[in-house]
Amino acid sequence: MLIFKILTAGQWSALNIDGSTAGAPVDLADGFIHFSTAGQLAATAAKHFAWQGDLVLAAVDPARFGDALKWEPARGGELFPHLYATLGLDDISWACPLPVGPDGVHSIPPEVSA
Repeated sequence: MLIFKILTAGQWSALNIDGSTAGAPVDLADGFIHFSTAGQLAATAAKHFAWQGDLVLAAVDPARFGDALKWEPARGGELFPHLYATLGLDDISWACPLPVGPDGVHSIPPEVSA
C-alpha cells in the first residue's frame, strides 16, 4: 500500500534541489505533512486543489516512516496519514504529473489503485 502527497511544481522543484521538505504552508501550520491514501486522493485533490494545474503526485511507502507516521482522524473522522518528520526525496517511490481537466477535476493516474 502506498500513500500520496500532492505537491505544487515549485514544491517539487524545491524538494529535488534541497533533498527534503518539511511540507507545504498548510503542513508547516499544522505541524505535520498531510498525506492521503489511494481512496482519499480524489477527494483531497478536489477539496484543496480544484482547478489547480502544475501539480505533482508523489507516492510513498508508509513503512519507511515508522512511528513518525500517525493515522489520525480528519475529514468526517476518516483516518489520514500524517508525517511528523521531514519528507526526503529518497522516501518517494515514484512521482508523476497530476493533470487537471477542463472541468477542474484531476486525473488520478492508473498507478494509483484504490
